[in-house]
Amino acid sequence: MSAESTPEPGIPGGSGTNGPRHRAKGRRRKPREKRKGLQIMAWTAAGIVVLGGTGAGYLYFKLNGNLKSVDIDQALGTDRPKKVDNGSENILVLGSDTRSGSNKDLGGGTDDGSARSDTAMILHIYEGHRKASVVSIPRDTLIDRPECTDTKGDTHQAASGVMFNEAYSTGGAACTVKTVESVTGIRMDHYLEVDFSGFQKLIDELGGVQVTTTKDINDPDSHLDLEAGPHRLNGKQALGLVRTRHGVGDGSDLGRIQLQQAFIKALIEQAKDIDLFGNPKRLYDLADTATKTVTTDSDLGSVNRLMSFADGLKGISSKNMSMVTMPVQYDPADPNRVIVAEKKAQQVWTALKNDKPIPKSATQGTAKGDADGVVSAG
Repeated sequence: MSAESTPEPGIPGGSGTNGPRHRAKGRRRKPREKRKGLQIMAWTAAGIVVLGGTGAGYLYFKLNGNLKSVDIDQALGTDRPKKVDNGSENILVLGSDTRSGSNKDLGGGTDDGSARSDTAMILHIYEGHRKASVVSIPRDTLIDRPECTDTKGDTHQAASGVMFNEAYSTGGAACTVKTVESVTGIRMDHYLEVDFSGFQKLIDELGGVQVTTTKDINDPDSHLDLEAGPHRLNGKQALGLVRTRHGVGDGSDLGRIQLQQAFIKALIEQAKDIDLFGNPKRLYDLADTATKTVTTDSDLGSVNRLMSFADGLKGISSKNMSMVTMPVQYDPADPNRVIVAEKKAQQVWTALKNDKPIPKSATQGTAKGDADGVVSAG
């Protein structure tokens, strides 16, 4: 069956949907254009297009100068999974918890300037760019990291039984991509990274995100204190939500991933109501912040390439984006760590390689985190 005809797990209306659908309260709204999956880079591209129409060409060069990129292709070399030529794309999205610069004031970890990949997601864009699947990789997963070379040319020996996010602290983006490709057998076409302070600024630029919590969340480590009920989260609160692990669920990284996925859905739901095109200044401020915030692979390291990339994403509606966690089980030797559920994980990787929906059986019976349903849109 094709990706267009089989319901994906977690997609509202499909057979894999968990929990009730939430309908916005208030007056009945007029029919509107099909909602768009407005990723951060799509907003950036929109700002550039509008500003370009005003003749402010110098702003294009300013935004272009904001971008940071790394040449991971050179570091990875040729020993990589083969590119599958079926019209799909795989993007590794990282949230880094570097403690240098403005990030050191945001709490957690050390302040020695080191960094880890606090969040890692594989974004798979299906052929036709109308559907997507997101697979979150728990940072506490014990894996065998392959030998890798960082972008400075330094080689790092392979290591067995280490946490997934050790790859980033060892060799940065290049070693992380190498590790993901080794674990999944899937080639990453692109890499995109957002750090703590940048995420916080982006949410503030958007005017916050509306969510509803079904339980009180109190986690001093992530500076989050929310009573059950509706909230409009500012940047600091949103950052606390996507980082908290002790305030909800079983206290594991898996619970945090469930909160992250719920927040992303809330962000996408809200984005359709933001009249960015009616406010050129807000568009520019968002584009300026976004281009200062992200680090990409060198192939995406220009505004033109980002515009083209974003144009290919904006046709994805929120209802056609499934979100799952890489199948794992708790490590019998250490309940604070997880190990890959190999057979079930292979179902995920095989589906993505063949540009097919992820089967429900791939995530049934795996460790979850017990935070599902704690946060919802609206």
